Amino acid sequence: MDAVFKALADASRRRLLDRLNARNGQSLRELCEGLRMSRQAVSKHLAVLAAAHLVTTVRHGREKLHYLNPVPIRDLADRWIGRYEHSRLTALSHLKQTLEGHPVSKPEFVYVTYIQTTAEKLYRALTEPEFIAIYMGGMGPDSDWQVGSSVRWQMSPDGEFEELGQRVLAAEPGKRLSYTWHTLQPMHRELFDTDEEFTQACTERTRVTFDIEPAEIAVMGIKLTITHDGFDSPDSKMLEGVSGGWIMILCALKTLLEGGTLVADQ
Repeated sequence: MDAVFKALADASRRRLLDRLNARNGQSLRELCEGLRMSRQAVSKHLAVLAAAHLVTTVRHGREKLHYLNPVPIRDLADRWIGRYEHSRLTALSHLKQTLEGHPVSKPEFVYVTYIQTTAEKLYRALTEPEFIAIYMGGMGPDSDWQVGSSVRWQMSPDGEFEELGQRVLAAEPGKRLSYTWHTLQPMHRELFDTDEEFTQACTERTRVTFDIEPAEIAVMGIKLTITHDGFDSPDSKMLEGVSGGWIMILCALKTLLEGGTLVADQ
């Protein structure tokens, strides 16, 4: 945590975090605009923030986009105010808001966490129903996880798995998993003012991708990056929903894996 406090102690670095808070997913060029700092100085500050895991980067073609990563902030909240339930929920709400400021050209959700486990166990947790049910609260996907295969979805703990048009896009055990996301369902109608708005929103088809790799520092375990993209606009109701939902789900996944519930062989 010392690295986090050191990174936050500098006003210029806090200003960069404020910029990402206002609009996540910016390139170095975009972050430099309007600042009285050289490109080299901004790069150095971003390197410090990245070392403290307050900022993470994702490549989009030739561009490297920067995202505010709330994991260290969540860890601080859990350490000192976690026992105060109201404060904890407020902190999570703020993290949700932080992750919703996406530019029109590339609305997406990006989240990075570090888990003390192996790549193989993490991939199992993402694909095996008995483990998915634990950290997704009895809901979630089911598939044979072959590229092109159907991904069926269970919407409630006591519901049946449904065919919602989802397909596996990539499946590399221990490295990557990607699949198309389900569209808005009838239960989401109340989020819209008119049937017309709801019907139009139901055409949005997004995708979620889990990238698994060793952490930059070996003792940190495995780095998991989740990217949920393909949203029609920054005002997408689906984007609003998954931004908060994924944070809770991945916190539960981390707890499951680090608690030793998922063993190497069954």
